[in-house]
Amino acid sequence: MTSILLVSLMSLAIIKAAPLIYGALCGLMSERSGVVNIGIEGMMLTGAFMAFMGSALFSKWTGGVFNPNVSLVVGLLVGIISAALVAGLHAILSIHYKIDQVISGTVINLLAVGLTNYVANAYIDPTHLSGVGVFPVWKIPLLSKIPILGPIFFEHQPMIYLMFALVLFLQYAIFNTPWGLRLRSVGEYPQAADSVGINVIKTRYLNVILGGALAGLGGAIMVLESVGRFQKLMTSGRGFIALAVMIFGRWSPIGAFGAAILFGFSEALGVRLQFGDINHLYALVVVAALAVILTSIVWGINRLRNRSTKGKSPFLIGGIFTLGLTILYLANQVEFPKVSVPIEFLGLLPYVLTIIVLTGLVKRAVGPAAVGKPYEKQ
Repeated sequence: MTSILLVSLMSLAIIKAAPLIYGALCGLMSERSGVVNIGIEGMMLTGAFMAFMGSALFSKWTGGVFNPNVSLVVGLLVGIISAALVAGLHAILSIHYKIDQVISGTVINLLAVGLTNYVANAYIDPTHLSGVGVFPVWKIPLLSKIPILGPIFFEHQPMIYLMFALVLFLQYAIFNTPWGLRLRSVGEYPQAADSVGINVIKTRYLNVILGGALAGLGGAIMVLESVGRFQKLMTSGRGFIALAVMIFGRWSPIGAFGAAILFGFSEALGVRLQFGDINHLYALVVVAALAVILTSIVWGINRLRNRSTKGKSPFLIGGIFTLGLTILYLANQVEFPKVSVPIEFLGLLPYVLTIIVLTGLVKRAVGPAAVGKPYEKQ
């Protein structure tokens, strides 16, 4: 039962985390270049809306002669371009006109909510415009047959695989290439970057717009790989959670991926518990055991990486790991009473986690030194 629960939760956690990862990558690209991006929510909402409109209208105008996947790809491209254009507006306001970047991002959010709600009320709802479905699940041959790991990582829709590829690519590009070095230098010390010939303004424009395209992917995935149609305010604050993910991940793609999986897991747990097919107490005990095991593993890895005799004793780490395994074993030997948690509370899990992270865990996180500061060329 534990392995089945873990596989289903982790697979769903990746799906739920995908929009957050795309949104976090948007914020990361923007802030690494020195521009605060509060407008991720609006960019994701724009991407979701335009992905739906692009795919639905393309299918309608062509009479449905093309394969639905063609319409979905068209919608995906429209969503990406639209979100990039919105990001371009944020870049113009923040970089060219030097408007306060938080205010500019807030304007983007309000603009996206107003426009999408207006068009949905004026056109989508009256005409009952329907979507063309969602992308199919691609099972990777051989890899999908691997026990436990196969269903978790290799039985997903295409935009999930694209997410994996982008995280790995950007992690390498930002920290191991000349392009990444230039990007980070612009966000840390733009005057020094300018002095060696790096165009600070151009770099900021390009990366804010690139970040907008990534946010568009985050919005599009909610339409094209989930519900298949646009719902007003469907991002539901995910753009702001993506900011917390970016900070928790310390402005790195791999870190953001790990943080997003944590948030995605909390949402996946709430969804599975709402189905009522898992005992609530049992699930919470199993999650607590897994958290203890994961904590001991992280401490152990950090101790090995630092090669230091200071910090947690290996005996203590081993004891914590054993405690987690013991709790996990006992959870499968005990018959738990049925205790129902209200659905409203289960839906709050990712938002509660966001508050905890923002108020406690990220207080020592330090972003790029020049982020939020308009650049004045000397």
